[in-house]
Order: sequence, then C-alpha cells, then structure tokens
Amino acid sequence: MTTPLVDPHGRVVRDLRISVTDRCNFRCTYCMPEEGMTWLPRSEVLTFEEIERVARICVERYGFGSIRLTGGEPTVRAHLPLLVEKLAGLGVDLAMTTNGATLRLLAADLRRAGLNRVNISLDSLRAERFEALTRRNALADVLDGIDAAVEAGFSPVKVNCVLIRGVNDDEAIAFAEFGRRRGVVIRFIEFMPLDADGAWSAASVVPAAEVVSTIDAVYPLEPVASGSAPAERWRYRDGGGEIGVISSVTNSFCGTCDRVRLTAEGQFRNCLFAVRETDLRAVLRGGGSDDDVAAAVEAEVGRKWAGHSIGQVTFVRPDRSMSQIGG
Repeated sequence: MTTPLVDPHGRVVRDLRISVTDRCNFRCTYCMPEEGMTWLPRSEVLTFEEIERVARICVERYGFGSIRLTGGEPTVRAHLPLLVEKLAGLGVDLAMTTNGATLRLLAADLRRAGLNRVNISLDSLRAERFEALTRRNALADVLDGIDAAVEAGFSPVKVNCVLIRGVNDDEAIAFAEFGRRRGVVIRFIEFMPLDADGAWSAASVVPAAEVVSTIDAVYPLEPVASGSAPAERWRYRDGGGEIGVISSVTNSFCGTCDRVRLTAEGQFRNCLFAVRETDLRAVLRGGGSDDDVAAAVEAEVGRKWAGHSIGQVTFVRPDRSMSQIGG
C-alpha cells in the first residue's frame, strides 16, 4: 500500500532523478569549467546498493513511477548495467540522459538490463562548433551513439538540444531535418542559469515559442496533447515525426512539477534550483532505518517551493552547476 508524497503546493511527487556520478568525459561550456573541477572521492559516491535502497523506498512507500539516471555523464560509471538491472526490478519507467559519446559500447547491454528510454544531449551538428561547445572532438561518436540507441531498440530515442542565442540558435532547422531523417525526437530545451561560469543571461535564452515558429515556417507543425510531461509536443503535419520544446525559463512548468533529485554523493534535492539539500548518505551510512530515510525524504519534500523564480528579483542561483546536480 503506497501513500502519495504530496508537497506543500498540492503536487504529487512521482519522479526521481538520480545522478550516478559527478564525472564527465565532456566539458560543455554551459555546464562546467574547462579545468579545475574537483571530482568526488569514490568513497563519497553512493554505491549501487545505496541508490537502489533510496529508489525502492520512493517506489514502495510513495508510488514513484519514473526514475531517470543522470550524471555528470552516467555512462562513465563502471558496471552501469548492473545498477539498471537493480532499478528495473522495481517495475518503474526507467530512463537515462547521456551525451552519447560511449553509448555504442553500452546501448545493447543497457537495453537488456531493463532501461526503457534514453535521451541523448547534442547541441550542434557542426563539428567545429560541437568541439567549441563540449571542448571535445566527439561529434562522430555521439552520432554513432544515437544510431546505437535506435539499433538497440530504444523507442523513441530523444535528442536534447539547448539553443543559445548567438551560439547555435541558427541550427533549429538543421536539427529538425536531422530528427526527421534519423527517426528520432528532437527536444529543444531553453538555456537555464546553471552554467558553471555564471555567464547566463536572459538575452541568451532562445524562447521555445520562437523555436516552434521557426520550424513551423519550414515544416508545418500541429500541437500534440502532452499530459503532465514538461515538454510541449508538436508533430509534423506531413507525418514526419515530432519535436518537443521545454520552456523552463519563459513558461516554466513548476506548477505541475513532480520531480525530486538525488545527487551522486547522496544529497536529496526537492528542486533543480534548490539552495538547500538533505544528506541521505549520512542516514544510509549512519545505520538509519528505511523509516529514517523516508522521514528525511518527506521532510525535504515538505520544503518544496512553488517555483524557481528565474527572471525575478527573488531568484537565487544554486551554488552547484548542472554537472554537480544531475539534469
């Protein structure tokens, strides 16, 4: 018998985002600095058993139905299919967000282990620009990773693209054509203030509505009912697939947010932009019972705020970058 986990604003929490590592094989400019990152000692990162325990409590006690694995870059965590197998046993919709660079090596094993869905981050289809954004010459590897995901049977394969004004906002049509050609869903995500260098500004955001308008002018679109998902879905009128747009800045979905997050070192966060956390690792490694873990989860969810306030004078930027939180 599960009891819904409801925050102070009446939203039922059902989705757990788990960062399995803070490490990454890219150095994306909007996510982390080029040098100077200090990685967590491995002893401080949650074990697979600890991750599974937190996930099990969320599923069995509160009826969570969705878990997404993130990083850093999750595929750099050794023996990742073993964790996937453990979490798949909980009977939830299990997904992963990855940069795709090493997905060719893991896609089939992850699918067999029980991973249901995969989102692959890709912000430019131009080799030189891709290298400037990620500080890695790996576009071919990512494209191959996308093909590997399709071949492994993931469906749909979603490709996440963050458009930044004056950087890659001229590639919207190219991405649309790429998605139509490859049979993958492109999801355009607005640039959020979680870059490690703190260079974000409202002027750098390409509004989701602008992306839809740009693509619609070339490939006519029509809306698709999106339910409670954060992405607004649009399909091509000619049957050539669909796109998604996530307007996390210009039209946030905070009012329907059902997510909480667990960082690689076991900090429980009630919002991507939270400025405080609850240390579940201390409970797990201090001999705490499942009731103790559940009490800590409930207390943190009880502090979940109405929204992130981006663009307002009340907005407070988290002291962690995206790579340290988990997307």
